Parts: sequence; structure tokens; C-alpha cells
Amino acid sequence: MILSTLLLLCGFVTVILGAEGLVRGASSLGVLLKVPQIVIGLTVVAFGTSTPELVVNLFSSVEGHGGIVFGNVIGSNLMNLLFILGLTAAIKPLLIRKHSLRIEIPLSLLATLLLAFLVNDRMGGPDETNLLSRTDGLVLLTLFGVFLGYTHWISSRGEAAESGEVKTYSIWLSLLMIAGGLAGLVLGGRLVVDKAVLLAEALGVSQKVIGLTIVAVGTSLPELATSVVAALKGHSDIAVGNVVGSNIFNLLLILGISGLIRPAAYDLSFNTDLVLLSLATLLLIGLAWIKPRRKFNRLKGWVFVSLYIVYLVWLVS
Repeated sequence: MILSTLLLLCGFVTVILGAEGLVRGASSLGVLLKVPQIVIGLTVVAFGTSTPELVVNLFSSVEGHGGIVFGNVIGSNLMNLLFILGLTAAIKPLLIRKHSLRIEIPLSLLATLLLAFLVNDRMGGPDETNLLSRTDGLVLLTLFGVFLGYTHWISSRGEAAESGEVKTYSIWLSLLMIAGGLAGLVLGGRLVVDKAVLLAEALGVSQKVIGLTIVAVGTSLPELATSVVAALKGHSDIAVGNVVGSNIFNLLLILGISGLIRPAAYDLSFNTDLVLLSLATLLLIGLAWIKPRRKFNRLKGWVFVSLYIVYLVWLVS
């Protein structure tokens, strides 16, 4: 138990250092290549911070652990949206761009609703009749391709990056920092998840609860560290794009790949969590249009953090 706890702490440190390297490298690369920071946040950073979820789901899919497959993604998205975005705003208010409110955030809501539609094959039937099939996986990956096309469209429009000085490095050093950051995120995230699951199983926690809490929190540490670091450095686009982009990656890419590897049985009790995720997304859109408009200030941030704490209490009670 003591060794597992120490290794868990080492994982936390590795994740934070990896996030620091990823943000620095991605921000520098975006400036050098004249790519808008929102695109960097929605793609490079979002994919990097979603890598732990991908690794966990790959293993879970191969081993047939559907509770971990869905719990990891749904739990991570709830933490990203409510806790990470909320805490980041509580530390430093965030500006949400109009196109994020009109396109990217609604797309994450659409992905959530699409997932609910695909996996609810037979309401009231046994779990084996409600599956994330290979066909469902292909549908999710197709929509993910549309999302990538959208990010390319943003880049081609040449939208100006948000103001704020970004320290630049050479292209090779920037790429090295990104690679090193991703390595730190994967290794640290995997270490955290492995030891957290080991401790949770010793306490007799169910697979679904492990997926929605311990595993989800562990794999979301990169998003937490990356968004907080980005916000403190004044990169709101990366902070917001990281959370929204990660949620889209989780739902479309990671679950899409998981479904292709092996169809996963869907527990209908996850529907409650999907409803909460949808409502939280709608709440984000609503709060963003309340004065100060498009500014997610500290008050709004603490509202989200409080909602996540209530959700955790409800989940484990």
C-alpha cells in the first residue's frame, strides 16, 4: 500500500511535468507555423492529454471490461467539463470564443447524444443486447473525421491567435518538448491509473465506480495540469480547446477505436451519467451567455466545481 501510494505520487509529478512541456512546445509550434492556438488546443494538446484514456481503453477493450471502457470516457468528460474547466476558471477567468460556443461545444453535445443513441439498442433489455458495436465505432470515427476537417478549416481561415506573448523555440526543440510532454503524460497517467485501480480494488470498489471515479480522475490529470498551466500563462484558447477537444476525442476517437477492437456491452445505468454530461454541456453554453458574456469567470467556475463534487458524492453514496 505504501509503495503504491508513493508510485501514485510519482505519477502525479510526471503528469504535471509532461503537461508543462506539452503546453510550451505546442504554443511555440503554433506561433512558428502561424497556426491559431485554438487549433493547437483542439488537436495536438487535446490528443496528447487524451492519450491516457486511449491507452486504458485499448487494454480494457481487449480484455472485455465494458465498465472501464465507458466509465473511463464518460467519467473523464464529466471531470473535464465540470471540475477541470471550473477549477481553471476559478484560478484565472477564461474567455470563450464565439465559434467555440456555436460549433465546438455543441459538437461535443452532439457526440454525447449520438453515443447514447448508438448504445441504447434495446431499452430495458439485458446489457448484452446493448452494445457499442464495430458499426457504431465506424460511425463515431466518421464524425471524428468531420471534426478534423473542421479544425483544418479554422486553420485555413487564418484566424488570429489570442494576444499574449508566447516564448518560442526552434521547430525541432518544440517538437522534442511536445514528444517529451506526451511521453510524460502517458507514463505518468498510466502509473497513476494502475496504482489507483490497485488501491481501489483492495477496497472492494465495483468496476463501474472505478471507471467513473478512480480511472476517470487518473486519466484526466493531463487535462487538469495542461489547462491550469495554459490558463496561468494566459492561453485561454488552449485551456478551453484542451477541455472541449479532449471530450470530443474521448467520445469519437477513443470509443470509436474501442468499438472496432471489440464490441463492448453497455450498462444502461450509464444513461444517467450521459444525461448529466449533456446537461452540464448545455449549462456551459447558458452560463457563457450570461454577463459577463463569453467570459467564464471565477463565480461560474466554482459553480461547476461544486456540481462535480455533488456528482461524486451522489455516485459513491
